[in-house]
Amino acid sequence: TLEASVAEEVARRLAAEEAQLQSQKVESLGRLTGGIAHDFNNMLAVIMGALGLIERRHKRGQEIGDLLSGAMDGARRAAELTQRLLAFSRQAPLELQVIDVNGLVTRLSEILSRTLGEDVPIDMVLTAGLWSALTDRGQLENVILNLAINARDAMPGGGKITIETANAELDERYARANVDVVPGQYVMLAVSDTGTGMPADVLKRAFEPFFTTKDVGKGTGLGLSQIFGYVKQANGHVKIESEVGRGTVVRIYLPRHTGADRALPQDTPSTDVVAVAERTVLIVEDDVRLRSITSANLQELGYAVLVAASAQDALDVIRGPRAIDLLFTDVVMPGMNGRQLADEAVKLRPALKVLFTTGFTNQSDAHSDILDKTAIYLAKPFSFEQLGQKVRSILA
Repeated sequence: TLEASVAEEVARRLAAEEAQLQSQKVESLGRLTGGIAHDFNNMLAVIMGALGLIERRHKRGQEIGDLLSGAMDGARRAAELTQRLLAFSRQAPLELQVIDVNGLVTRLSEILSRTLGEDVPIDMVLTAGLWSALTDRGQLENVILNLAINARDAMPGGGKITIETANAELDERYARANVDVVPGQYVMLAVSDTGTGMPADVLKRAFEPFFTTKDVGKGTGLGLSQIFGYVKQANGHVKIESEVGRGTVVRIYLPRHTGADRALPQDTPSTDVVAVAERTVLIVEDDVRLRSITSANLQELGYAVLVAASAQDALDVIRGPRAIDLLFTDVVMPGMNGRQLADEAVKLRPALKVLFTTGFTNQSDAHSDILDKTAIYLAKPFSFEQLGQKVRSILA
């Protein structure tokens, strides 16, 4: 009837307005957290690089391993926090790969069992013939772990967790009812529990950053907001449904990948950090402290090192006579950015390999095209081992 159509349209518009207000609030908080995380990551990169170097050198003398391990653990925890903030603000660079979601879930099953406890049953309902998704493997693994832990915590009296996959078609009607959804084909991943569920007022705030109903010290309130940010950045959709006393289900929709499959990296990368013999790395970093500690770490690894404080200084070095095997450059710098530098450098030296590093890649504005899907990057902050493994994997 006409009345029903009008009522449906009014409800749709009210829902769209509420979603727009929530999106604006999320975007403003995202800009704030993105900027904080950028500066914080630079400082953490200095701390982690210095501690890694000190740890190695002091093993030859006085033993202070416990203190160093504690400091490193604290730095890693801070680094994880900034990565969550960046994921929420949709500014964490994604390393896109073609993912077999069924295979990923299956490989995670043992980790999930150990993490959740053997007394928490997990039911896997994996659709045969599932489409591939183009997304970030590490982020998706974190999403599944976070959702599974949330599900366990929502079942203090016991219950069952179900992880389900399916091919999904989101049509125009669904898109009209859910703001920011693009109609099309998606890979659906759902995590559900038979726990306490959430009342409507809590469900409404579930994706807000730092909002949590857990006791102090039991949660940061960033888990679901981080998931929301990651899924939106991956051009996907997330839907949460909950009923008090019945449980909760979180459905994540990732766009189907329809292109040619690309080679996937190994699930367990090499842990070897030994330098590839007689190789030279040019470091380009505008932060003097980070430039210095990165240089010291690479020299400790056995590489010859050249340094530059700007893209223009780097180009001057590249035009010179010195052999250079790897350009290791920051992404966001005053003047010419890292991507532009790399393009010019490869024109001058076509065989030059490039590794980007970033603590902040604002993918929602003018920097959105700095790192394309083929770029190799090392996220700040990075440890001594992470630096060594990444550089060796490129030069080997």
